[in-house]
Amino acid sequence: MSSSSNLYDRDFYAWATEQAALLRAGKLSQADVEHIAEEIESMGKSEKRELVNRLSVLLMHLLKWQVQPALRGTSWRLTIEEQRDRLADHLADNPSLKGTLDASIASGYRLAILGAARGTGLDRAVFPIVCPWPFEQIMADDFWPEG
Repeated sequence: MSSSSNLYDRDFYAWATEQAALLRAGKLSQADVEHIAEEIESMGKSEKRELVNRLSVLLMHLLKWQVQPALRGTSWRLTIEEQRDRLADHLADNPSLKGTLDASIASGYRLAILGAARGTGLDRAVFPIVCPWPFEQIMADDFWPEG
């Protein structure tokens, strides 16, 4: 095992700094290519998880907005607006994630149902099994689902 691989296990920050310096210097033969590839793949997965998490929060609040009109307030409205903005920014930074939207919405919606049920005290069966809104509607500034 190389010293870079050992450093990877002992001190990730030091390893990352070392690898960046090696790559910038063009010393590819000295770089810990296998771990670098793993980290790049991990970063991609992290960006997809962020998309699913943002969708989950947004969808949860849209569901709560729909089923509890008497509890609608500024906090819920601002959370919905914030998540729309964060999602738009995340997709602008990672445009290839748009190709994963259907699967990401499905994953985020499953989590949103759980969160909405927990937050409202309502049974999960109250909520549609599949997300009832397309992405464009979810993101529309003028979309506020009615009960």
